[in-house]
Amino acid sequence: MILFSVSSRSSRQPGRVWSGRTFLSSSLLISGLLSGGGAARAQQLAPATIRLQTEDLERGLNGQQRNFYFLPPGATGENYQSAGFFGQKLRPYLAVNPEALRSLNQYRRQKTLFLAERLVFVGAVGLYGQQVLAGDKRQYFNPTQQVAVGVAAASLLTNILISRNTNHHLLRAVEAYNAGRTGSLWRRAQPTNMVVRCTSAGQPSLALSWSLR
Repeated sequence: MILFSVSSRSSRQPGRVWSGRTFLSSSLLISGLLSGGGAARAQQLAPATIRLQTEDLERGLNGQQRNFYFLPPGATGENYQSAGFFGQKLRPYLAVNPEALRSLNQYRRQKTLFLAERLVFVGAVGLYGQQVLAGDKRQYFNPTQQVAVGVAAASLLTNILISRNTNHHLLRAVEAYNAGRTGSLWRRAQPTNMVVRCTSAGQPSLALSWSLR
């Protein structure tokens, strides 16, 4: 525990009630100590947040479906690491934040759907190509190929719908985690105890304490 005490001399005689000016000065002193001390402590204990590459932060709707790269909490420099296809390398950090974890699970679901769609599309294209040389002559639009073309077209349309918001789920997961870390830090920076009293000499005294956790 850290204890910090401040006293202010009063122009009044001992035992007399504080004047309005003395009370106002003491209130300003308390406010300044609370805001200044909390800000200094918050600056000293910089929040350990997850940082994404700039180009990843700028991904919009229907953005590229490639891996995100991030710096873990507390890491510095430019040694970004891949979050994995499903964002699985972020999960150990986000597990402490339910909101962030929900967004990460939605990202994993969308990436699973995206992977399934790609397999369907490749399968449809492969079936079409196999049918070209299936008979004695080259065929380009037999009944099987018509089905393959329809499946491939539906797959491409599905890809647009799946990819539209996929990246936003991971961005929201990181934002929720960072917001939780920042709020937790500010709560820790606030004094755990504050006592204002008048000493025997008639001086106002302020005592602040912090618990180190």
